[in-house]
Amino acid sequence: MSTYNIDPSPEARRLNKQRKAAEKDAKRNAVKNVVVIGAGAAGMSCAATLAQHPDKFKVTVIERKSVCGGQATSIALDKAKYGTTWLNDGVQGGSPIFKHTFNFFRRYGHEPQEVKLQVSFGQGKDGFWTNVFPSPLVEQFSADIRKFGKVLKLIKWTMPILGLVPIRIMLRMFFFSKGFGDKMVFPLIALFLGTGNQTANVSCAILERLFDDPNMKLWDYDPDTLLPNLPTMVTFPHCGNFYADWAADLKTKGVDIRTNTDVTAILSRDKNGVVLQTAPFQPEKRDREGREGEHTAPPSRPEKFDELVMCVLADDAVKLLGKTASWKEKYVLGGAKFFDDVTITHSDAKYFEENYETKFNQELCAKPKSEEQKAQIKFATDKEAGEDGEPGGYRPMYYTHSYAEDPQKIEMSFDCTNYQHQFRIDYGNSTAPIPFEDHVFQSIFLDKTQSHLWTIDKINKDKIIEQKWWHQLGHRWQHYVRVVPGMMWINGRKKTLFAGSWTLVNMHELACVSGIAAAYRLGAEYVKFDDFAEDFFKKYLLLSHGVIYKKGKKSQ
Repeated sequence: MSTYNIDPSPEARRLNKQRKAAEKDAKRNAVKNVVVIGAGAAGMSCAATLAQHPDKFKVTVIERKSVCGGQATSIALDKAKYGTTWLNDGVQGGSPIFKHTFNFFRRYGHEPQEVKLQVSFGQGKDGFWTNVFPSPLVEQFSADIRKFGKVLKLIKWTMPILGLVPIRIMLRMFFFSKGFGDKMVFPLIALFLGTGNQTANVSCAILERLFDDPNMKLWDYDPDTLLPNLPTMVTFPHCGNFYADWAADLKTKGVDIRTNTDVTAILSRDKNGVVLQTAPFQPEKRDREGREGEHTAPPSRPEKFDELVMCVLADDAVKLLGKTASWKEKYVLGGAKFFDDVTITHSDAKYFEENYETKFNQELCAKPKSEEQKAQIKFATDKEAGEDGEPGGYRPMYYTHSYAEDPQKIEMSFDCTNYQHQFRIDYGNSTAPIPFEDHVFQSIFLDKTQSHLWTIDKINKDKIIEQKWWHQLGHRWQHYVRVVPGMMWINGRKKTLFAGSWTLVNMHELACVSGIAAAYRLGAEYVKFDDFAEDFFKKYLLLSHGVIYKKGKKSQ
């Protein structure tokens, strides 16, 4: 008995081709069911970008805390005591380059405010310097400061090599004085990039970006003083109100935002989608072992989604992925190292005066060598206004305190009354009309394993307003060897994308851009509103996703 291969007729082949094309179109046009874990800046930015296309995406956001915003939180204050009713106690502000952040703020009528930044580094004649007036320490390290500018250019030209070198090694390679690193470089980087007590291990790439990259720099390098005189920074509006308004708007657009909900397990991730379980969560409670948060009910039935966007910290992502994590994901995400820090919001003016230089002191002021420096001294002594009519007077907003036992490590503080705009705008003033003894301060103590160095016990407990622990990224050089270049190799695999500031550097703006990029990868459009912002987005998309962005089009 013989068998024959029967070729389908041309008509049958045509119909089969049409059927496959129709199936492909139906799959392409089907609404994707996307779950976003985490409702911080990255998660909310991702959800907002996806929500622009209700015909393409069904969006669910799962957040274990009771409010959205991640670390961008606000607390209430007693106006009778402190002069205003609220304080941003997590993320306080940023640079004028935070275009995406400000664009989201303004959508809901929340306006950021500019401020001329004043900083007080160290203490005493041998350790103090500032960007407000000339100091003996800046004079002492003037040669190092000039050489530092040349080394920044060299790092830029040799980025693949010197860019990965830790700052502490670079300082030794180019024979910088030890005091210059300990008293100027390390405190400066730790304060403004949130690198904490891992600053010595931060890669030179981040150092160069801080001063030179137009998309990331906070200010221009100054060959005379390192940090320019009174650079413009921006303070954020009420973060709690902003995120509440944002969440309310997204809900009207069909986004399902589930706060007080914890993802307990990711059960599977494959070509068919992602299956996970959740449980109700109460972050204010503590479990039997004293850990923050407690599940208040058993896990839900498994839920299936088409795509997953993880907007949580890298170490939390690894835990959640569990057995579904690939070796690449474990390797890349495992390169991010986090440390436990604590922020004390308080009103202990005596503690502040004992640990920082809070007032102008003639002994800490160097003799002026130029008309510009004479003007700076007049400004600091409140005898002359600054540029743009900035009211005169030395009123630092950022402070650092180095430990004598280990000068490469610091703790840092903020005079929130001098820094955050509501303390002056509430009164229609250009400066806060509040006595120093009633100021609100924040002191941040870095890396719990180094708590034996902390001065936290010197704060009067009766003056403490709030205490919060944070799990913060340490920007070690290993981060820029494993995590940053590795993200493009795990993003988009196994129906999963990752977003968060930890994918590059700890900034609110970076978190927003990372969330938008994840949404873009899923098929959402990037809506251009600013050339600078679009350029930043384009660079991030290429770096973290390996995708080239061209006027709304993308190519792998």
